[in-house]
Amino acid sequence: MRLDPLTADTPPEIPQARQRLNSRLLFGTQNEIVIEHQGDEYRLRITSNGKLILTK
Repeated sequence: MRLDPLTADTPPEIPQARQRLNSRLLFGTQNEIVIEHQGDEYRLRITSNGKLILTK
């Protein structure tokens, strides 16, 4: 097995952990928030059953 000389001394990439946010921090006392993404607005709301729904 031959090692590629360009990558032989390069350490393997370590995957980064995903950022985790508690929904209570996002919503506070509200049931709906607006998220702006690439110039568009999305609404994220908590349903009466405690589920999350994202709509454009």
